[in-house]
Amino acid sequence: MPVNQNAAFTVGDYGHGIDPLVRQYMQEKQVSGMIVAIIQNNGPVEFHRYGITDDRHRYPVTPDTLFALGSLSKGVTAEVTTLLVNAGRLKWTDTLETLLPANTPLSDDARQITLLQLVTHTSGLPRQPMDLLTLENLLSYFRSGENFYTRLDADSVLSYLDDFSAPSSAAPQYSNLGYALVGYILHRHTGQTIEALAQSMIFKPLKMTHSSFTPDVLPAYACRALGHAGDQPKFIPRGELTPDWVFHHNMTGAASLYSSARDLATYARAHFTSTGEPSLDKAFEDVTQTFYYREKEAANIGWVSDRYADRKIIWQVGYIGGYSSYIGFDRENQNAVVVLQNSFNWSNYIGHSILSRLALKTTSPRH
Repeated sequence: MPVNQNAAFTVGDYGHGIDPLVRQYMQEKQVSGMIVAIIQNNGPVEFHRYGITDDRHRYPVTPDTLFALGSLSKGVTAEVTTLLVNAGRLKWTDTLETLLPANTPLSDDARQITLLQLVTHTSGLPRQPMDLLTLENLLSYFRSGENFYTRLDADSVLSYLDDFSAPSSAAPQYSNLGYALVGYILHRHTGQTIEALAQSMIFKPLKMTHSSFTPDVLPAYACRALGHAGDQPKFIPRGELTPDWVFHHNMTGAASLYSSARDLATYARAHFTSTGEPSLDKAFEDVTQTFYYREKEAANIGWVSDRYADRKIIWQVGYIGGYSSYIGFDRENQNAVVVLQNSFNWSNYIGHSILSRLALKTTSPRH
């Protein structure tokens, strides 16, 4: 938490104790709309909503307002992959040599990358390949806000593997390139889009009616929260509208998901209570297991683990276009927090702070 973010707050008991923290943050960062969902001890969801979708439409933010989630998409994609592995359709030990077409140019190190390494960010692949065109697109983004990951969305993403050299350490290294490959692999081996897979395997069983990787099909899309500049893009004034980022192919599962606070609260709860679907329960249990241990940000399947207030917290963040998102849960004490905002700000400390305070207040979980 930044040192100047000193507003006192409390959580739980269905009060509005987080209001000072959130309102001070929104004022300092010029955020027009936010919503926070809180589950304590597996109780009913508290929704704390603030502001509007944008200055043009001025729709009030509600639990059903759609927000772009960015990299929170990866958690769902990783869980779809887990369901496919548990069903025997893929194996965690499958390598790129067998998962990709036979004529794919692969370095010796690239051939050995496994599916499990891709979903846990331990493959050694970089966040994105920094060739000249990608660098030019990134620099352009600072002034335009336009999507600079379009090359990862195309099948030409495979061409980045022919000269890959693995780093000396297997420590987690966040990789959009790795998840673009996961998107390619899922489509190649199932013949289905990530949208079709996620709808049938996760969204429909959980009745998540406001969640989609192709959000323009959702009835609430027209009233969605619009993205705004914040800490990024650097050269767009804070609070100005930014372009939506749209993917159609390999990056869809890495960054295209839209959802609402209500749906994400349901999704978070499903990670510590039974869904009634044994295969889904097993997959959600699998992603809570740590595969690479370290003091901060240990790597799970699609998620990150940390310890706060002597509690294991499992979480993800997403930043895309003009949006920031957070989801985290404490499985042992059945607490969860969702934070969505229509501004790009580095702000995962808000969700962490609330979730750690919930851990301090926890007595015994409800069943």
